[in-house]
Amino acid sequence: MAGRIPIAYLAGVASVVFPCVLPLVPGYLSAVTAVEASRLGTPGTAMRVVRGTIPFFAGFTTVFVILGVSAAAVAEQIGARTQAWIAGFILVVFGLGFMGLLPMPKRLVGAGLLQRARGSGSSAFLGAAFAVCAAPCIGGVLAGILVLAGDTGEITRGAVLLFFYSAGIATAFLLAGLAFTHAMAAFRWLRDRYVYIQFASGAALVTLGLLLFFDRYFWLQVFFNRTLDRFGIDTL
Repeated sequence: MAGRIPIAYLAGVASVVFPCVLPLVPGYLSAVTAVEASRLGTPGTAMRVVRGTIPFFAGFTTVFVILGVSAAAVAEQIGARTQAWIAGFILVVFGLGFMGLLPMPKRLVGAGLLQRARGSGSSAFLGAAFAVCAAPCIGGVLAGILVLAGDTGEITRGAVLLFFYSAGIATAFLLAGLAFTHAMAAFRWLRDRYVYIQFASGAALVTLGLLLFFDRYFWLQVFFNRTLDRFGIDTL
């Protein structure tokens, strides 16, 4: 379990650089902090960014944790083999979509929900709306974490993984708000190379999906455990 937490956390950080999420980061930060986007990262705005990010984090964490609990609960009701088939198929579909071989959402959906969330003035509600609307866009990464959550076989562990996935997203938003100029420069660098990153990510998802579908996931587990052992990380 401990070895999966860093993966979930880093996956959350990576989710923010998706093309349909990245351009909206300044707008979200401005909405939850009441600081104009042009002033983000300037002296005196740090505490407002921190205070505004906390309820926003709570909102989307609630949605993602519910997804994690649901994945683990479903996994308890179906056989391990069936679970692997379903998870493998989903990951292959998302992977092919990332590689451009299948159509995938290019932007956030549910504009009306986001508009109502902004109008409510609640950062927590805006965070929940962000989670619901961003799910189709970040679906490949999210699906991978949900597979890990379901594979834990325990609802509590599934919730923990999705909590750390959410914490990764919150960290990316927080760093972007505290060091806005530098963060946007890094995001632009990633954006300019996103085609390559997206294709590599898709290929990785397809590989993982095929390993699951054909019951060869243990190959990856052996490699993963040996790699973590070299760094002294407990995989239990």
